[in-house]
Parts: sequence; C-alpha cells; structure tokens
Amino acid sequence: MLHAKRWLFLIHRWLGIVVCAFFAMWFISGVVMMYVGYPKLTAAERLQHLPPLDAKAVAQTPRQALDAAGIAGPLQDLRLAVASGGRAVYLAVPARDPNASPAGRRRVAPGSGTVVIDASTGAVLRQVDRAHALASAAAFAGPAVAADHEGSIDEDAFTHSRGLDAHRPLHRVQLADADHTLLYVSGTTGEVVRDAPRTERLWNYAGAWIHWLYPFRGNMFNPYWSDIVNWLSVIGIGVTLAGTVVGIMRWRFTHAYKSGSHSPYQGFMMRWHHITGLLFALVTLTWIFSGLMSMNPWRIFDNGAPALRAQAMHGGPLAISSQQASSQALLAAASGEVQELRWTRTAGQTLVLASGSGGGRPTVLNAATAQAHVPDSDALKTAAARLLPDPVARIDVLTAYDLHYYEREPHTMTGGAEKPLPVWRVVFGDAHATWVHIDPATGAVLGRTDSTRRLNRWLFGMLHSWDWLPLLDRRPLWDIVLIALSLGGAALSLTGVVIGWRRLGRKLRTARVRRPA
Repeated sequence: MLHAKRWLFLIHRWLGIVVCAFFAMWFISGVVMMYVGYPKLTAAERLQHLPPLDAKAVAQTPRQALDAAGIAGPLQDLRLAVASGGRAVYLAVPARDPNASPAGRRRVAPGSGTVVIDASTGAVLRQVDRAHALASAAAFAGPAVAADHEGSIDEDAFTHSRGLDAHRPLHRVQLADADHTLLYVSGTTGEVVRDAPRTERLWNYAGAWIHWLYPFRGNMFNPYWSDIVNWLSVIGIGVTLAGTVVGIMRWRFTHAYKSGSHSPYQGFMMRWHHITGLLFALVTLTWIFSGLMSMNPWRIFDNGAPALRAQAMHGGPLAISSQQASSQALLAAASGEVQELRWTRTAGQTLVLASGSGGGRPTVLNAATAQAHVPDSDALKTAAARLLPDPVARIDVLTAYDLHYYEREPHTMTGGAEKPLPVWRVVFGDAHATWVHIDPATGAVLGRTDSTRRLNRWLFGMLHSWDWLPLLDRRPLWDIVLIALSLGGAALSLTGVVIGWRRLGRKLRTARVRRPA
C-alpha cells in the first residue's frame, strides 16, 4: 500500500511538471478562442465580398460553358459567380464515378476536380498565376485597396485546415486595408478561400494555433500530430486523476493540522495548488477528456453507418440541358443583387439558388422556367425517405433551435454554417438511430447525426464548449461561467508549473553539488 502511494505521489509530481505547462496553455488559449477563432472564410463572408453578377458579362449559358470545357456528364456542383480572376465564371465539379472503390473515393479531396470556365468566352482556367491571384483579391477587397502578392505556399500557420487541401498551393496576398488582411487564393480555382486580418492572426498565436498544438503541424512532426495530442491528453487525464487522489488524501476534512489549516502545506504555492486542485480538478478533468474526444481518438466514434443515398433522394445526378433557362433569365428573375447562382438537384427537380450579400435566404428558382419554386412538401417527404433503406419513423418540424440543431458564433470551431429555420428532422428507424436535417425551402440536406455522433456531441460539444442552449441563450452568463472556470484551472496549472520548476531546480543544484570534482 505504501509502495503504491509513493508511486502515486511520484507520478503526479514529475509528470505534472510538464503537463501543468500544457494545462495552463490550454486554459488561457481557450479563453482567447471564446472570442477569436482560427481564421476561416464562412459562406456568408464569402458572399459579402463577391461582386454582384452582371448579366451582360455572362454570354455563355451553363450548357454552352460545359460544352466548351468538354464536360458532358453529370455534375456534383455548379456555381456562377465573380469568384476567380475578377471575372464571372462557372465553377463546375463533375460527378465522381460511383463505381470507384471506397478507398479511391477517400483519396479525392472534397471540392477537388473543379473546372473553372469563363462565363463570357468559355475559356477554361488552366493555371492560377500571380496576376490571376491579384485580380481575385481585388474583386474580393475592392479596386481601391492595394494588394501585394507574397508568393505561394503549400501550408502555413493559418492554413492547416484539411478543407483547404483541394486548393493547395495557396497564393498569399497582403491587402493594404485597415485590418491588414491576408488573403489566401486557391491555386486550383483562383477563388479567395481564406481571409485572416492581422488582429486575428496575432490573437491566434495565443489562441487556436497554440491550443490545437499547431506548432507540430506542417513540419517533421506533422505525421505524429494526432498521436501527440491524443497521448498528451491521456497523460493529462492520468496526472489529474492522480493529483485528485493525492489532494483528497492530504486534505483533512474533519479537523485541521497544527497550523490551523486543513492542508498540510505551508508554502503559498503548495497550499494554493492543493486548494485549487480540489476546487477545479473536476473541470480540468472534464476539459482534458472532452478535448481528447474532439480528436475522435483511434476512431472510436466511427460506427460504420452507411452513407446517405443522395442521388436517390435527388432523383438522379445534377444534369444541365440546353433547354434550361439561361443565366441571364435567372438573374432577371431573382430579386435584388445576386452574388452567386448555384444549380442543385432535389426531389426530382433541378433548382437554382440565387444568393445575395445581404445574408438572407436565397431565392429558389426553377432551373427550367426561371420561375419562383414552390416547395412540394409531400414530394420532398417521399424523396427524403429514400436517403436510407430503413423506414422513416417520423418527421419533426423544428421552428426553434434545440440541443442538437443550433447556431454558434461564426468564429467558433462549429460555427459559420447556415442553420435556417424552420427545418425538418427526419428520424429513421435504422440501427444507428439516424436523424437527417433538411431545409424544406430548398430540399438541401443540412446535416446528419446518429447515436454515436450524438454521444460525441455530448462528450465534446457539451463538455468542452458548454454548448447548452439555456446557457448560450443567456450571455454573458455563458462567458462569466467559462472564464471563471478557466481562470481557476489556470491558477491550478500555473501553481503546478512554479512548484515543479522550483523542485526541478533544487534537484539540479543538488546533483551539481554531489558531482565529484
């Protein structure tokens, strides 16, 4: 028993020296991340910066543009916007071969294979050079803002996101605007795919960049980054548990020590490390554990659920015919300025979403007639039932956010995605208890979740970010609670760092004294 107790003390003492430094970093950077997230370009921000489409600049119909590019087959996606080189372009993604092996499909990065076609001439973009990148930046920022091309990079401190893999290499363009914004332009499509103002970049070194241990990304440690984060978290959980046991063992609950304190430690740092450890051990353990869950360590949340049968719901792949309405007719039919047209397929109909920069819902048009689309609820319900072979148990209509469908601030890790209301929750009676959220206005599948993903939502979203609507809806209460708990955890960690540093210094001095001359 004494031997085990000694090992418990030693493990907490020496591993805690290193782990407490990471704890302090995680707590402090976590507070920064509450207000400044890792750079991203949300869909709403992208639309706000796109120039409005001018029908006079669109000479090619969608079918003519696709023919000019030699695209005869079905599409995965088709957009029209002033998004590349400052010109109106069609951005077409040919449909992937459904007969390709799953391993082959995984090797294709999301969004890769985009063909960029000039909407005026039908010319296909072959290369994104310096001049093209600067033209894209000028269209994004406005002609009055000077821009400096800083070369191209594969990856840097603000572009570690795997969602950018399809766009590498990236052109860096520095704007001379008030925010000193750094733009990243896709090396494959010429689109601006990320913006990072200077303030955001600076705060990130004290926030997400260090919180996610991104110093280990983009270098020799990159292949081991996940393992580093996972095992540091596992060690952190062990040290926290050991410290909690030690703290409880040393605390006298019924009577005090001779000093009058319930803690045996006399030094300021030791005593407050003991006290803060007892007060904030649970929140420290919770945050380290939930941070580990965010990594899906060793794929514990991969449950083998089958993919949604999107084509079955849509009634076939997206196909563009010469009989469909021209882009000019679609622009004329949409209300107000339009920044982007997107062709989509749902419930057996081809639709066009006309989106503006105002942040409202897109205008939904029939692709064949350019008339306003009137949703057919019965047809959409029938189509939604084809997403899985299992029967639909029920369809809930959500008119307000709940614990599994809610908005977060755009800068947060899970924020920035469109979460319209009302929305349908299609509940399937399958073995994985699948839910699919569908926008009844457009027929778009907004997301899916199942029993395993909902467990991950509780173990990460709830425990780590406190994504709990009664708290999120009562800000600044959410801010006060998280900052107070973070400061307590930081106090626990920093006192541990000081204690460990002092102890290590004493050991080193003793070793030097004992060293023979």
